[in-house]
Amino acid sequence: MRTLVDQSLVEAGRLMRRWPREQEVLTSTIILPVLLLLMYQLVLNRALTFSSGTDAIYGFVPMIAVTGAMYGAMGTGLSLHAEAESGLLRRFWVLPVHRSVGLIGRLVAECGRTLVSTLIVVVLGVALGLRFHEGWWGALGLLLVPVLLIPGFATMVISVGVGKAGAKVVQLFAAVTLLGMFFNSGFVPVDNYPGWLQPVVRAQPMSCAIEAMRHFLLGGPLLVPVLQTLAWSAGLALVFGALAVRGYRRAAAG
Repeated sequence: MRTLVDQSLVEAGRLMRRWPREQEVLTSTIILPVLLLLMYQLVLNRALTFSSGTDAIYGFVPMIAVTGAMYGAMGTGLSLHAEAESGLLRRFWVLPVHRSVGLIGRLVAECGRTLVSTLIVVVLGVALGLRFHEGWWGALGLLLVPVLLIPGFATMVISVGVGKAGAKVVQLFAAVTLLGMFFNSGFVPVDNYPGWLQPVVRAQPMSCAIEAMRHFLLGGPLLVPVLQTLAWSAGLALVFGALAVRGYRRAAAG
């Protein structure tokens, strides 16, 4: 078990050192979230703050952090597809390491990448007026919530990235993520959506994570939104885990 952990950390370190040199990962993980947060704050902050009565930055930062984590996973999905096409996965497959190292190490690296991108968004948010009303433990919770959500989403992206449609992984998931950006509790309060749509908006995974992050910032019940975020991540990992393992094995051994 210790060997598996050590080898997975080595693989995660390799990916964490490689991704900053890949344009699609750098753009989706850092540049896009920063530009989105600046755009939302400059264009929509005054109107949404006036309509809701709460500074909109407390919705923007969680929403952009979660969105950035998801877009970043799409960028690393493209990187994974490129590794499969170049034969790099096949070369790793014949090395004397545990067969699970490739997937476990990648998921650990996804968590590390998400933590870094969330930290950047939060630092920018602080510069734009965000404050930690629940103290430093609230700030820590704010940083960790996207890390809880991303393993499930990344497993789903990996299951596509190692398949024949891997080159289209961004197109497949970008539309869904973009749609989620406009129908979540960070954009406007859930009560502002039509009544028939409110249960969908409230229950979708981005809203669960955003509510948990907002409550870590401003105070409020944490148990339900954190458990909902964990449930979404675990559910996606269970549903798409088998597909990801099968696809990764086929891409590496083929």
